[in-house]
Order: sequence, then structure tokens, then C-alpha cells
Amino acid sequence: MAPIKTSKVSSASKSSIQKNSASSVGAPSQLAQSSRKGKKAWRKNIDIQPVEQGLESLRSEERVIGSTLQKQTDDQLFVVDTKGDDKVRKSLPRYSKAELTSTKILSQRSAIPAVFSRPTKDSIPSRSKVSRADKERLLRIAKRPRKGPFNAVMDHTEFGAGSALIDVSAAVKHSGSYDPWAMEKVEERPELSHPRDVIEVPAVLEPHQGSSYNPPSAARNELIVEACKIERRRQDEADRLAEVRQKVANARALATDVTEGLPLGMILDEIPADDGETIVQHDAVVPKKISARKTKQQRAKAVRLREEKQALAEKAARKKMLATITMAKSLRSSAEKVSQQQNQARLARQLALKMKLRKGLAGQRLGKYKVPENEIEVQIGEDLSENLRTLKPEGNLFRDRFRSMQQRALIEPRVPVVPTKRAKLKEFEKHAWKRFE
Repeated sequence: MAPIKTSKVSSASKSSIQKNSASSVGAPSQLAQSSRKGKKAWRKNIDIQPVEQGLESLRSEERVIGSTLQKQTDDQLFVVDTKGDDKVRKSLPRYSKAELTSTKILSQRSAIPAVFSRPTKDSIPSRSKVSRADKERLLRIAKRPRKGPFNAVMDHTEFGAGSALIDVSAAVKHSGSYDPWAMEKVEERPELSHPRDVIEVPAVLEPHQGSSYNPPSAARNELIVEACKIERRRQDEADRLAEVRQKVANARALATDVTEGLPLGMILDEIPADDGETIVQHDAVVPKKISARKTKQQRAKAVRLREEKQALAEKAARKKMLATITMAKSLRSSAEKVSQQQNQARLARQLALKMKLRKGLAGQRLGKYKVPENEIEVQIGEDLSENLRTLKPEGNLFRDRFRSMQQRALIEPRVPVVPTKRAKLKEFEKHAWKRFE
């Protein structure tokens, strides 16, 4: 049987194959090829861009820190900050108006030392980094002749001179450095401010003069007005909450009322019927617009217009950038003013928060719940007593102490938890009551 001849790829077909552009790292890539029949073509047309990107990331790490992050230990990468540093802002490099951008770029040096054409003292490794004691120990192990005082050759068979095992051990070398009775060093934890350090509310508040059993009329009227304001605010919040709930209920009702052919929540108005007249609707047929194919001149004109628009946009952007260069000083001064204003606003907010904390946490949300406010206990004219014997007790001392501890940030705010499942009461009729004839 005659062998089958395969057709060779012509030079025109080879030239028609377009190779991919250079990779992002810089090395050219040849991924497009006519065939994969030989191993040579496989080796030549391998995509190694992921490998190059990984190597480039490792090189960038070496340029910044001197070595890769994988070779760094935990002590070199992480630091436990127990005290904090107040001088960080001062240690950071300040912005200098006189320093040029080119100077900043040149000041960013790589952590890897430069390669010189001529050897330097630092690049030449020292010939011998072995200490004298280690050298003598190695000579003893190898039983090589060693010279002592006056260039006399020492005998390796002598006691203590010919065996490396008789050398001083590591325990003897480090003896005396460990103190078993020394106090253990306790790591200092950072001292954080607590709200209760700022609060200046006393444990027991002095009651208002209008809450007395025989108060003055002016103090009593003032206390009634204050209680009325608090009650009106609560009523407004309850009305607002009821309105929101009503809106949610209406939205749910609209969601359930779905008309066929209409979007969710949309209601179709009813069309009033005319007197004996019927409206006949005809489906209008909209003709389709046939898109005409552009000619070569039209496509060239569209490309030319697009290039002109792009050139005009680039010219406007360049003009805007040149205009901003002359305003660099004013922009820098305005940025400094804005930063100063933001810093002053931040300090003002901190001061306002500190002044607010001095009055306690009443009415503020702390965690999941809100810290309760003090209840105003005032009696109406009918409940006022003329003497202490007919006085009715008001309030609860335990509740007042518990609320005071919450307002002074001694305990977290809590609400009473009502059990959801209650035991059902079962009624039994006694045997003696069944026969009541």
C-alpha cells in the first residue's frame, strides 16, 4: 500500500497566522501555530504568562523589603502593639513644597543592593569566617598536628586535647543566665478609655422640688409641663410607628392584589362607558425599518468624525490639565484649609460627645437596646395629700437603682424577657362537688 502524502503548509498560510502580542511582563509570546505534531512546536508555543506574573510579583516584593514574604518570619511580619505610638504622625515624612516629583521617585530606592561591574569590599566574601576555637576543635577531631606556644606541636593523645567530646557543653556556656526566682514579665495591655471614666452623674439623683407631697405651685407646674413634653414625644413616636406599619400593610395588600397582564402593584382605571358608542380598536401594524448597509465612503467618514471627536476631547483634557498646573499652589492651600477644618470638626465632635457623656447614657443606644431615661413622677391635684399619713408611695427603689447603674455604664442595658410559651391551666372538678343534689 502506497504511503499517504501530507500537504505542507505554504508560506502564505504561515504568514497569515497572527501571533499574539507581547505579554504584560515584556517577554514575547508565540501561542498561535499551524500544528502541534512535533515536540519542538510544543516547547516553543507554551503560554508562560502566569509563571512570568508570579516571578514578577516575587521580584517586586524583593525590591521593596529585600526578600520574599515567604522567607520572612512571623516576628518580622507582625508586631503586637501593646502601648501605641503617639509620635507616628511626626515620624512620617512631611510634604515639602520645594521637593520635586522626580526627587521623590529617585528617593525610592530598592532594598536589593546594586550590582557593580567591579568587585567591592562588601561583595568579596571573607576567606575565613571560622573562629579560632572552632578551628582548633576541627583540628582535634581530624587529629591534625596543632601548634601550641613557641610553635610546639601538641600531642592529640593528651587528656583533654585529642577528643572533641571533652569540650565545654552548651549548658555550661549558658550557665548563670537563667534565674528561676525572677518575676515573670507581664505584657502591658493598652489602656483604653471607658465611658464611665467621663460620666459625672451621681448614683442617687436629687428629686425635683415639684415631686414633693406638698410642692410649691410654680415647681409643680414646671414638672407637669416637662412630663407633658415627654409624653407628647412618646405619642408622636407611637403615631409615626403606627403610620409606618399601616404603609407596610397597604403595600402587602397591593402585592396580593395582582391583575393579569399588569405589573405587580399596578391598578388599571376603569374606562367610563359612552352613550351607545363603541370604540373599535385595530391593531396597527408598525412597519419594520430596513437598515441600509453603509458604503465605504460612509464608513470612512464615520471613522474620520470619531477620530476628530477623540482629538478634540484629548485637546480639551490637555488644556484643562495645563490650567490646573497654574492653580497648584491655590489648590494645595485650599486642601490644607479643608484638612484643618475637618480636623477642627472632628475635635468639636469629640468634645461634644464627651460633654454629652458627662450627663450619662440616658436615651442613647448601647448595643442592642437603648438605655432607659428617668421617669418623671408627678401627681395631679386630686392625688396630692395634705400630710404624710395619707401620702401614697411613688416609684420603685430597685428599678431606680438598676436604671442608674445602666446610665452610669456599670451594667449593660437589658429589657425584661417574657416567656413565649406559658403553661396552660387545667381545671378539675372535685368529686364532692360533682354531686350537689
